[in-house]
Amino acid sequence: MSLAASHSTKAGPSMLARLLARQELALLLCLILVIAFFSFTAENFFSVRNITNVLGQASLALTAGIGCAIVFMSGEVDISIGSLLATIALPLIIIMNETNSLLLGISGALLFGLIIGVVNGYLTAYAGINSLIVTLGTMFIMRGGVYLYTGQRAIPDDAALDSFIALSDGRLFNVIPYSAVIAIVLLAVFAYIMQHRPFGRQIYAVGGNPEVARLAGYDVRRVKFICFIISALLATVAGIILAARVGSAQHTAGLNFEFQVVAATVLGGVSLAGGIGSLTGMALGVLILQFLSNGLRGLGLPTEWQLVITGVIIIAAVAFDEAKRRRAIGG
Repeated sequence: MSLAASHSTKAGPSMLARLLARQELALLLCLILVIAFFSFTAENFFSVRNITNVLGQASLALTAGIGCAIVFMSGEVDISIGSLLATIALPLIIIMNETNSLLLGISGALLFGLIIGVVNGYLTAYAGINSLIVTLGTMFIMRGGVYLYTGQRAIPDDAALDSFIALSDGRLFNVIPYSAVIAIVLLAVFAYIMQHRPFGRQIYAVGGNPEVARLAGYDVRRVKFICFIISALLATVAGIILAARVGSAQHTAGLNFEFQVVAATVLGGVSLAGGIGSLTGMALGVLILQFLSNGLRGLGLPTEWQLVITGVIIIAAVAFDEAKRRRAIGG
């Protein structure tokens, strides 16, 4: 199922849609090549256990990447998601420890995530502040706040609720991690919205050309505002899963996570200029980077080299994105 979309005319597939479909195919082939290469070079790489473990590890970036990609498609940026992962763990763990209720803990975390989304969305869409500056500011505020509150010490999950632990350790049919199932379901839901619902078309239109979208009757500020809320709530879901995985609220949780997600999103063909991209491409970008990282570790490559390779991939992906955008504009 192709999830590529464009804000262009309704009459037939546009050139941009065809370009995206070809790029998704290229990404899929790249993923297959990565898996094939490490299957022959890294011991125990191509095994059910390792593949499912990689899917579980990728679930965090995939869940948060949906929201990040949607914000990018609207023509804005959200780099606060890494700090949000650490911050929402505080109300989550504290409330669960006090009440022994997973529902109340998750509700508290989602409420905090909603507030951050509203703040980011309002300051960007209605106050007119550059989204990079806004989310950079909230990123530092949240990270600093977590450091101050925790005193750089982990707050353990004393409640140890079985339902919470299952978010990390549980597996569907004893094979697929629940975190991966959650990510796949969320991906399917938002892919449907982006492809088939009016709000998805509005996002592409606003990201492609806000002024034209406004003249077409779209509420540009409202669309961007909602995109930031979606991004924050999905990052909150990823943060809840991460807290279950580590069993505590930690001040270092999600450190540099935003850059991993942005790298995967750009690699997946989501344009930094807005209006172009697909959630399928983003998901493939996440999987390529995750399998690449897993394979390099299997070969014993130092972390430093893994970072260098990831950096090269990011630059290449951005260069490709710029070339694709110029080609689209040039017709």
